[in-house]
Amino acid sequence: MPEIKSNSLSTMAVATSALRAQQGRMRVIAENIANANSTARTPGGDPYRRQVPVFKPTKIEGAEGVQMLRVEDDQSDFKSEYDPGNPAADAKGYVKLPNVNSLVEALDMKEAQRAYEANLNVIETARSMQSRTLDMLRK
Repeated sequence: MPEIKSNSLSTMAVATSALRAQQGRMRVIAENIANANSTARTPGGDPYRRQVPVFKPTKIEGAEGVQMLRVEDDQSDFKSEYDPGNPAADAKGYVKLPNVNSLVEALDMKEAQRAYEANLNVIETARSMQSRTLDMLRK
Protein backbone atom coordinates (compact mmCIF):
# COMPACT_ATOMS: atom_id res chain seq x y z
CA MET A 1 0.00 0.00 0.00
CA PRO A 2 2.85 2.55 0.40
CA GLU A 3 3.09 2.67 -3.41
CA ILE A 4 -0.51 3.91 -3.68
CA LYS A 5 0.22 6.65 -1.15
CA SER A 6 3.37 7.66 -3.02
CA ASN A 7 1.53 7.85 -6.35
CA SER A 8 -1.29 9.82 -4.79
CA LEU A 9 1.08 12.35 -3.20
CA SER A 10 3.00 12.65 -6.45
CA THR A 11 -0.26 13.27 -8.32
CA MET A 12 -1.23 15.98 -5.86
CA ALA A 13 2.22 17.59 -6.09
CA VAL A 14 2.01 17.74 -9.89
CA ALA A 15 -1.52 19.17 -9.75
CA THR A 16 -0.37 21.72 -7.17
CA SER A 17 2.45 22.84 -9.46
CA ALA A 18 -0.09 23.32 -12.23
CA LEU A 19 -2.33 25.34 -9.89
CA ARG A 20 0.56 27.68 -9.12
CA ALA A 21 1.43 28.02 -12.81
CA GLN A 22 -2.18 28.83 -13.77
CA GLN A 23 -2.45 31.30 -10.90
CA GLY A 24 0.63 33.12 -12.23
CA ARG A 25 -0.81 33.00 -15.74
CA MET A 26 -4.06 34.58 -14.51
CA ARG A 27 -2.11 37.40 -12.82
CA VAL A 28 -0.29 38.17 -16.08
CA ILE A 29 -3.57 38.13 -18.03
CA ALA A 30 -5.21 40.42 -15.47
CA GLU A 31 -2.32 42.87 -15.83
CA ASN A 32 -2.71 42.80 -19.61
CA ILE A 33 -6.44 43.51 -19.35
CA ALA A 34 -5.85 46.32 -16.85
CA ASN A 35 -3.38 47.98 -19.23
CA ALA A 36 -5.26 47.39 -22.50
CA ASN A 37 -5.78 51.15 -22.92
CA SER A 38 -2.55 52.44 -21.37
CA THR A 39 -0.75 54.76 -23.74
CA ALA A 40 2.74 56.22 -23.42
CA ARG A 41 3.41 59.11 -21.07
CA THR A 42 5.58 60.93 -23.58
CA PRO A 43 4.83 62.01 -27.16
CA GLY A 44 5.64 59.22 -29.60
CA GLY A 45 6.62 56.84 -26.79
CA ASP A 46 5.75 53.18 -26.56
CA PRO A 47 2.61 52.15 -24.67
CA TYR A 48 2.16 49.13 -22.44
CA ARG A 49 3.43 45.96 -24.10
CA ARG A 50 1.47 42.75 -23.62
CA GLN A 51 3.12 40.22 -21.32
CA VAL A 52 3.23 36.47 -22.00
CA PRO A 53 4.03 33.81 -19.39
CA VAL A 54 6.67 31.19 -20.22
CA PHE A 55 6.33 27.77 -18.60
CA LYS A 56 8.82 24.95 -18.17
CA PRO A 57 8.48 21.33 -17.11
CA THR A 58 9.94 20.53 -13.72
CA LYS A 59 10.55 17.33 -11.74
CA ILE A 60 8.30 16.96 -8.70
CA GLU A 61 8.42 13.87 -6.51
CA GLY A 62 9.46 11.61 -9.36
CA ALA A 63 6.92 13.02 -11.81
CA GLU A 64 6.87 15.94 -14.21
CA GLY A 65 5.08 19.10 -13.14
CA VAL A 66 5.14 22.62 -14.48
CA GLN A 67 6.23 26.03 -13.31
CA MET A 68 6.09 29.54 -14.68
CA LEU A 69 9.69 30.32 -15.56
CA ARG A 70 9.37 33.99 -16.48
CA VAL A 71 7.22 36.61 -18.18
CA GLU A 72 8.26 37.95 -21.57
CA ASP A 73 7.15 40.89 -23.68
CA ASP A 74 4.93 40.07 -26.66
CA GLN A 75 6.85 41.48 -29.61
CA SER A 76 3.83 41.89 -31.87
CA ASP A 77 3.25 45.35 -33.35
CA PHE A 78 1.45 48.11 -31.52
CA LYS A 79 -1.80 49.44 -32.95
CA SER A 80 -1.94 53.12 -33.81
CA GLU A 81 -4.74 55.64 -33.90
CA TYR A 82 -4.93 59.16 -35.23
CA ASP A 83 -5.52 61.42 -32.23
CA PRO A 84 -3.51 64.64 -32.55
CA GLY A 85 -4.91 66.05 -29.27
CA ASN A 86 -3.58 63.18 -27.20
CA PRO A 87 -0.46 63.99 -25.15
CA ALA A 88 1.12 60.72 -26.34
CA ALA A 89 0.66 61.59 -30.04
CA ASP A 90 3.75 61.71 -32.23
CA ALA A 91 4.59 64.58 -34.63
CA LYS A 92 2.13 63.20 -37.21
CA GLY A 93 -0.70 62.99 -34.66
CA TYR A 94 -0.69 59.22 -34.21
CA VAL A 95 -0.83 57.53 -30.81
CA LYS A 96 0.58 54.06 -30.31
CA LEU A 97 -1.86 51.75 -28.52
CA PRO A 98 -0.98 48.61 -26.55
CA ASN A 99 -0.71 45.31 -28.43
CA VAL A 100 -3.35 43.86 -26.08
CA ASN A 101 -6.50 42.33 -27.56
CA SER A 102 -9.10 42.18 -24.77
CA LEU A 103 -10.98 39.34 -26.47
CA VAL A 104 -7.83 37.19 -26.65
CA GLU A 105 -7.08 37.98 -23.00
CA ALA A 106 -10.63 37.05 -21.96
CA LEU A 107 -10.34 33.72 -23.78
CA ASP A 108 -6.92 33.06 -22.25
CA MET A 109 -8.35 33.83 -18.81
CA LYS A 110 -11.21 31.38 -19.35
CA GLU A 111 -8.73 28.70 -20.44
CA ALA A 112 -6.54 29.33 -17.39
CA GLN A 113 -9.58 29.15 -15.09
CA ARG A 114 -10.64 25.82 -16.60
CA ALA A 115 -7.14 24.40 -16.23
CA TYR A 116 -7.06 25.61 -12.61
CA GLU A 117 -10.44 23.96 -11.90
CA ALA A 118 -9.33 20.72 -13.59
CA ASN A 119 -6.27 20.55 -11.33
CA LEU A 120 -8.40 21.23 -8.26
CA ASN A 121 -10.54 18.25 -9.32
CA VAL A 122 -7.41 16.10 -9.65
CA ILE A 123 -6.40 16.98 -6.09
CA GLU A 124 -9.89 16.30 -4.75
CA THR A 125 -10.05 12.95 -6.56
CA ALA A 126 -6.62 11.94 -5.19
CA ARG A 127 -7.72 12.88 -1.65
CA SER A 128 -10.91 10.90 -2.06
CA MET A 129 -8.98 7.86 -3.28
CA GLN A 130 -6.59 8.13 -0.32
CA SER A 131 -9.51 8.34 2.08
CA ARG A 132 -11.23 5.31 0.54
CA THR A 133 -7.99 3.33 0.65
CA LEU A 134 -7.57 4.13 4.34
CA ASP A 135 -11.19 3.14 5.01
CA MET A 136 -10.61 -0.21 3.30
CA LEU A 137 -7.44 -0.80 5.32
CA ARG A 138 -9.30 -0.12 8.59
CA LYS A 139 -11.95 -2.77 7.90
